Amino acid sequence: MTPMSGGDGAVDERGRPSAVVPPGERGATRIADRVVAKIAAQAAREAVGPLPPEAAPPHANVVVHHNTARVRVHLELGYPCDIGDRCFQVRRQVVQRVRALVGMEVPEVAVQVERLHPAQSHGAAQGRTR
Repeated sequence: MTPMSGGDGAVDERGRPSAVVPPGERGATRIADRVVAKIAAQAAREAVGPLPPEAAPPHANVVVHHNTARVRVHLELGYPCDIGDRCFQVRRQVVQRVRALVGMEVPEVAVQVERLHPAQSHGAAQGRTR
């Protein structure tokens, strides 16, 4: 008994030749914007490190078009800190994680610092820092 072949040797579960759909006609996987936003927010959490207890965790908004994601990350930071460096670290981590996990290019990551939480030193006078 010889196996049946549909030109490429593929057979279905009943042993009949199966039609092979060319790669360009198979469809596509679409990853929802909210999934990419969750990945971006987690990447931002990884980049900023420990936050003050009263700080909200980072969150992200994403617009996906074809294989490109434009990301806006909202975060709160402890202060004093190097805000520019923290924002740079967030951008870099978001680009790397989104590219690695979903294979999308990220040409734009806007980081919006919503709030700064001043460090409270015990015994220090409350008031304006000079």
